[in-house]
Amino acid sequence: MADQTHVRVGVGVLIRDPRHPNKVFAGLRKNSHGDGTLALPGGHLEMYESWEDCAKREALEETGLKIHNLKFGHVTNDIMLDQKKHYVTVFMMGECVISEGVTEEELPQPKNLEPHKCHGWDSYSWDDLKRFAILSSGRVQGCSSVAKHDFPVLFGPLLELVKESPEVVLHFLHNP
Repeated sequence: MADQTHVRVGVGVLIRDPRHPNKVFAGLRKNSHGDGTLALPGGHLEMYESWEDCAKREALEETGLKIHNLKFGHVTNDIMLDQKKHYVTVFMMGECVISEGVTEEELPQPKNLEPHKCHGWDSYSWDDLKRFAILSSGRVQGCSSVAKHDFPVLFGPLLELVKESPEVVLHFLHNP
């Protein structure tokens, strides 16, 4: 891709893990900017698309999860000089749609539906993300966290979100 000449809008989705309600799903990026870094499900906002619709679409495309109860969480201004990219990232917060009468084992979990873009999904607490943010600070965002670190390096927008620690996001994660 040629050098980016305009700001792009990304949407990241904090999806509560129904088995561990104080955790959200994230996965290691692959074959894209931020390769090897830990990121939330999400992607580019399409023309005429609402933030909510983008969050639902990206969650379904990447993880197979249907989400609802979406709320605005935060926005970050992500300038990635080393990658010649500039994004405004809108963070949405939501929950998995759960059918009545499901057992613990039947609660929805993410599938890796884009294995060419993601190594797989797991769930992380805010404390996990804060620890990774502290360890990630000063690291090169494009490096492979699996090969070079014992912890995942956070993708730039997620790192900014954790650094800014907005109250509404903390409330979402600590009060399921």
